[in-house]
Amino acid sequence: MKTSKLLLLVSSLAIAGGGGYVAGTRGLATNLNQLFSGHALGETMPPAATPTGKVIYYRHPDGTPEYSATPKQASDGRAFVAIRQSEDVSFEAVKAVAEKAESAPPSGVRKILYYRNPMGLPDTSKVPKKDSMGMDYIPVYEGDEADSGVVKVSLGKLQRTGVKTATAERAVVSRNVRVPGTIAFDERRIRIVSMRADAFIEDVADVTTGDRVGKGDSLFQFYSKEIAKAGAEYTTELRGGGKPGLDVGGARQLRNLGVPEEAIRVIAKDRAVPRNIAYLSPSDGVVLERSATTGMMAEAGDVLFRIADTSSIWVTADVPEYDAAAIRKGARAIVRVRNLPGKIFQGTVDLIYPELQAQTRTAKVRIELPNSEGLLLANMYAEVEIASGAPDPVVAVPNSAVIDTGDRQLVFVDKGEGRFEPRDVSLGMRGEDKTEITKGIDAGERIVVSANFLLDAESNLNAALNALTADEVSP
Repeated sequence: MKTSKLLLLVSSLAIAGGGGYVAGTRGLATNLNQLFSGHALGETMPPAATPTGKVIYYRHPDGTPEYSATPKQASDGRAFVAIRQSEDVSFEAVKAVAEKAESAPPSGVRKILYYRNPMGLPDTSKVPKKDSMGMDYIPVYEGDEADSGVVKVSLGKLQRTGVKTATAERAVVSRNVRVPGTIAFDERRIRIVSMRADAFIEDVADVTTGDRVGKGDSLFQFYSKEIAKAGAEYTTELRGGGKPGLDVGGARQLRNLGVPEEAIRVIAKDRAVPRNIAYLSPSDGVVLERSATTGMMAEAGDVLFRIADTSSIWVTADVPEYDAAAIRKGARAIVRVRNLPGKIFQGTVDLIYPELQAQTRTAKVRIELPNSEGLLLANMYAEVEIASGAPDPVVAVPNSAVIDTGDRQLVFVDKGEGRFEPRDVSLGMRGEDKTEITKGIDAGERIVVSANFLLDAESNLNAALNALTADEVSP
């Protein structure tokens, strides 16, 4: 019994092996595998898709690298297997895309003319392709070839190159002009002390050049024959019933002779002319010159004292011709003096002199400064910063947005979707951080403020590329 079972098993194996050999040589192996995998072993994988498309070639039934463009039989009589379009690993998909791109586009879709090298090299293709580094060629759409100056950058490349944008806006454009200056006395605050009639000078005050005096301080005593005569006539007038006053009769004559008002009031009160009259300082200030000496005879017009009021002082700055046109009267100014470290004096431009220095080609600008503490001295050297520029808002962009090649000035305008247009502009005032645009840009437009030199290089490269490929590729 055991022997009969063993013989039956060996017979079954032999029959199976023989059947497999016949199936393999007759091309039935694939059908058997499909039969067993699909039905005997269960549906573990989805059924293979039915081949579609036209027959493009024929291959050997055993899968060996032997092909034929027409139907053919193997040496054992078996027919070559037909390979249809959907089964082949080829470039038919790429070709189909190219054919689709060349066909009439749907409504609202721009037609692709050709593909250009992503690195800007003078290389184009009529179908999609990749360069040696695996980067996709960039499509050039219908209408783009006419706008060759517009730069188109992908979002990923924008992030890598660091392109940043800002908005052109109306703003006040200003900058500080830094120039040297010199401290000087305010000419309007210098007082000359002199007599209007011949007089003898007595009791000169104990002050010398450089001393500070106050308004109303006695500078000297004087006696004048002409003034004494006018005083006597004034007292006679008062004794005769005349009314005291500074603008009537003898009082006016005394004022015309230079007698101080305080002295005239004393004469009107005492009804007598004193032997000597005190001459009082007309203002606070520093004595710049003293010529008066006790016992001297001073003629009319002789300078006896020269006093400068230093509560306000001037700074005269030499501004280059290029910057002078941008400075306005009333502009804010900051003055620093080297021998007063840490001290800052603020003033305003009081006058712009109407001439240029022929040797230095500079204009003199006068700045008025308060000097209540008397720290600023005449002829000191100073460092001056003057705010220049028009006070009214103008269309302005950041300085970094302007590309100045010498022959032209341009700004890149963000058109959206990675498109940037180079725009020629006319410049006005250039400030510390903004530049005035007089023509070419309107307020509210988005402009490139960073990495615009890369866009400029890309724009020039695109223009050159389009010139090279204009004859190679026809729409």
